[in-house]
Amino acid sequence: MNTKLTLTLEKEIIDQAKKYASNKGRSLSEMVENYFRYLTESKTQSIEGEQLSPRVRKLRGVLKTDSSFNYKNNLNQAKDSKHGI
Repeated sequence: MNTKLTLTLEKEIIDQAKKYASNKGRSLSEMVENYFRYLTESKTQSIEGEQLSPRVRKLRGVLKTDSSFNYKNNLNQAKDSKHGI
């Protein structure tokens, strides 16, 4: 069921948002609804307690690594190498 919502925003922001929505082929209402949905969605899909963005969530599982791959060790080695430690 759709319900009307009244927002008070600066005219310049509304104009920019309408132009952005038009360029994306979407309605401003759809964009606002999707944003609110994103803000309020369940925090169940997370890695190590951090929420993934929708774009990152879509990419999850695309790259396959060896089961012995340790991201944190590789990251620390790269940092040490970069900073000459």
